[in-house]
Amino acid sequence: MLFKVEMKVNLPHDMPAEVAAEIKAREKAYAQELQTQGKWRHLWRVAGSYANVSIFDVADNAELQDLISNLPLFPYMDIQVAPLCRHPSSIHQDDR
Repeated sequence: MLFKVEMKVNLPHDMPAEVAAEIKAREKAYAQELQTQGKWRHLWRVAGSYANVSIFDVADNAELQDLISNLPLFPYMDIQVAPLCRHPSSIHQDDR
């Protein structure tokens, strides 16, 4: 199943810089691992904001919940999820 996931990060202003850097490093490693596995198919930064729009390709809602709740930045995120399906007017034969 494909899902569009919008994530906006809201780090506390009083979080020490070294703590934020460590969390961001773990987040990057985890995100890249999921991309390598093909589960986090697309990742785009939203210009002018500490946010992204992503496409996940997972088995079901439960797998998506597991993946995003394990993001190191998850406690500091506002997240919106929308399931996706093929559009009948698409010229592509698959979802890739």
